[in-house]
Amino acid sequence: MSYHLPVMAHQCIEQLQINPAGVYVDVTFGGGGHSQLILAQLGPQGRLVAFDQDPDAHANLPEDERLLFAPANFRHLKRYLRLYGIAEVDGILADLGVSSHQLDVPERGFSFRFNADLDMRMNPGEGPTAAEILAHTPADELQFVLGTYGEVRNARTLALRIVEAREVQPIETIGELLQIIEPLARGKTNRYLAQVFQALRIAVNDEMGALKEMLEQATEVLKPGGRLVAMSYHSLEDRLVKNVLKTGQASGEAIKDFYGHIYRPYDVLTKKPLEADAAETAANPRARSAKLRVGERTIAQPPTEK
Repeated sequence: MSYHLPVMAHQCIEQLQINPAGVYVDVTFGGGGHSQLILAQLGPQGRLVAFDQDPDAHANLPEDERLLFAPANFRHLKRYLRLYGIAEVDGILADLGVSSHQLDVPERGFSFRFNADLDMRMNPGEGPTAAEILAHTPADELQFVLGTYGEVRNARTLALRIVEAREVQPIETIGELLQIIEPLARGKTNRYLAQVFQALRIAVNDEMGALKEMLEQATEVLKPGGRLVAMSYHSLEDRLVKNVLKTGQASGEAIKDFYGHIYRPYDVLTKKPLEADAAETAANPRARSAKLRVGERTIAQPPTEK
């Protein structure tokens, strides 16, 4: 199976500061590229827990007794760590977004390059499809999805057009959706289509909700001195990562104790996100939008109410 080259792979592993006897989590296993690099630095006592909700990821699992695989969305981070008897971890790596494999398999419905059913689920056995989202979402909510998740400039116009079209016939395939949106494209058509499909994918998989839950759980399970290494490709993802590193809260709202002291769960090691160099972006277009942020867990704990 064809998966994307891991972006900034060596920078990610370097930032984890791997302890050979430590416990690490790769919350986005995918093709296993990052996981293989982590395993290469772990000793016999080390452990790696890898998450992926996509059944296709199973084909990439190495035979390694140090690897524990969680076939689930990373929003279930704490649940699976408990299941495996792990109370705390030394590092968490997240390479967010969609994989090349998912985009390149026509029947998954992620890409406008192929005509297939509008699915877009990262876990094909769970949740509503893109066709179901388009069939039942009110116009104002569609406008929010398109404008916020895809930065579609004429989100309101497109949302209204989709609602009009679905009253005539269901929108069930990529081809049927393209007939509706292509005449409304602003700027370069392929970029516009990519924005629309990105927005729908994020909505179908509740990617922002899942990321928020995972990041807040990561703060709870990381040991003091453990590191959160997160690479994002979308401004909303990056904002959530930045907020959690700064405050422990996806909202970015600071938590203060009775005396006004601010809770700081991380030493932020990347005041500005790390980015791929020119050579990598030339070789791997996916790297162009990547932003890598790193935080080291402090001993601070959120204040308790009295």
